[in-house]
Amino acid sequence: MEIAVLGGGNGSHAAALDLTEQGHRVRFWRRDADAVRALRERGNNLTLKDSRSEREVKIGLVTADIGEAIDGSALIVCPAPATAQPDIGRALAPHLHSGQVVFLPPGSFGSYLMAKALRDAGNDAKVAFAEAGTLPYLTRKHGDFKIAITTRASRLPTGVFPLSQTLQALEVIREAYPAVEDAGDALSGALMNAGPIIHPPLILMNAGPIEHFEHWDIHNEGTQPAIRRVTTRLDAERMAVREALGYGAPHFPLADHYDDARDEWMYGNAAHDKLVDSEDWRERLILTEHRYMREDVATGLAFLVSVADWAGVPAPTATGLLAVGSAICDDDFRKTGRTLETLGLAALDRAAMTRLLETGV
Repeated sequence: MEIAVLGGGNGSHAAALDLTEQGHRVRFWRRDADAVRALRERGNNLTLKDSRSEREVKIGLVTADIGEAIDGSALIVCPAPATAQPDIGRALAPHLHSGQVVFLPPGSFGSYLMAKALRDAGNDAKVAFAEAGTLPYLTRKHGDFKIAITTRASRLPTGVFPLSQTLQALEVIREAYPAVEDAGDALSGALMNAGPIIHPPLILMNAGPIEHFEHWDIHNEGTQPAIRRVTTRLDAERMAVREALGYGAPHFPLADHYDDARDEWMYGNAAHDKLVDSEDWRERLILTEHRYMREDVATGLAFLVSVADWAGVPAPTATGLLAVGSAICDDDFRKTGRTLETLGLAALDRAAMTRLLETGV
């Protein structure tokens, strides 16, 4: 299958390499023209390291032209951070055509945002947008040309926007990611996102050591019992919101990620141990700029709090963490983050939201 992979971060590099090794023809787009030039000078070759070996992988096409990247692609995979979705959505919108599927793993309701960008661009193509509960990989770049994949997702709950295109969208995505599971509509998919649950307690409750130490592994010494108790409370609020909106189980509780005796989570059993053992997350963190703050607090957690408010579900842990993140960054994420208000959807009642999710923008 022809697949476009968009973005220049950890997840995008992992996707470009992994999908190439599966036998797909990958068109890898980065907006950084210098990075594209450097990779082309290496013959489009990157080094992939995983549990099997360390090896060179040659990507089919590397380009800074997003139109060239998606031309002829059945699937467009965009594992870029949610903070990049508005710019990528606007760049992508004029080039999309009917039948294509855009996959955001994960999304934070970016599927709606990108669908709206498509219509705002005057493009009436029938495109499906889907978002998963997590990245398909636990992965980190080791420099510009080497990517380590610690593990691959074994379950990817995925919601589709609009819901009416679910069958076609999931059929296409499963050619690349057989682990995809139907999670219903895009709001259900957004409320599967694990990032706004696992990462806000880690980045906020480790603020002192992050600013003190040169390197810090928040998934190792940063994951202490007190922090896990907060994560459990936060996840309970997410699941309460899902239940209130009529989304039934499975909810993929984050407790499954930490306890191998429980049900298999998105990355399978022992994933947390593999993550810690890799030491790839022992890194220098800039507290106010890190992805866990900007994507998972200001975007994902702000969205969760706004949906809880809209649904009338108490979410004191989520609301409190969002307030702490706002204070640390000297901002007000309720006003500047991704919320139903900033998306222009807060005034919709339940029936209108259901119609939007079913039929699209």
